[in-house]
Amino acid sequence: MKCVILAAGEGIRMRPLTLEKPKPLLAINGKPLIEHIIGNLPKEIDELIVVIGYKGEQIKDFLGEKFKGLKVKYVWQKEKLGTGHALKLCQPHLGEGKFMMLFADDIHGREGLKRLLNHDRAIITAEVEDPRRFGVISADAKGKITDFEEKPEKPKSKLVSTGAMALDGRIFKYEPSLHPNGEYYLTTMIEQMLKEHDVFAVPSSLWISTAVPEDLKKAEEILNSQKYV
Repeated sequence: MKCVILAAGEGIRMRPLTLEKPKPLLAINGKPLIEHIIGNLPKEIDELIVVIGYKGEQIKDFLGEKFKGLKVKYVWQKEKLGTGHALKLCQPHLGEGKFMMLFADDIHGREGLKRLLNHDRAIITAEVEDPRRFGVISADAKGKITDFEEKPEKPKSKLVSTGAMALDGRIFKYEPSLHPNGEYYLTTMIEQMLKEHDVFAVPSSLWISTAVPEDLKKAEEILNSQKYV
């Protein structure tokens, strides 16, 4: 199975650390962030499709054509047009089957990623105190997602998307909408898919998000305090 890793962003909030290297190569416990991410992938994953942009050559040099036994392909996102646009660029490499999708600035626990693959279409979720900064999810008692809204002013729940998803080729039936900031959001594709297909919420076993420099130290403390879960 293939795993798409979105790694094209500039990491503006991580500056000055990202002035010389892309965010996925910033070190946590002596290893680049993207190495932590790949190291927790389930055994079903045998190929990576890495979307690169900002300082993408550095990521190519690090991962090469094969990394930790996984074949690696690269897709260039030359313009900052958002997550929906980035995923659409990967369509020629994905076909109709199931694939995993991750962001290159979040570390996920192994168990959560394993559970994700129990579904054809699913999103790893977590509860947060202030959900307004995230894609907010509502789900029924069986875990079926009933609503998905990007960064709402009045969230309907504290359950949010962590960005880790299992999807299949049907996602490409839906066109991402243009946001006022000039980017095409993946969220709008998911919203359309929910009207025609079941998508399930899968509880996270571990989610470490890195947005600002202070988060790298916090990530080290979390990883040093427990085993990967």
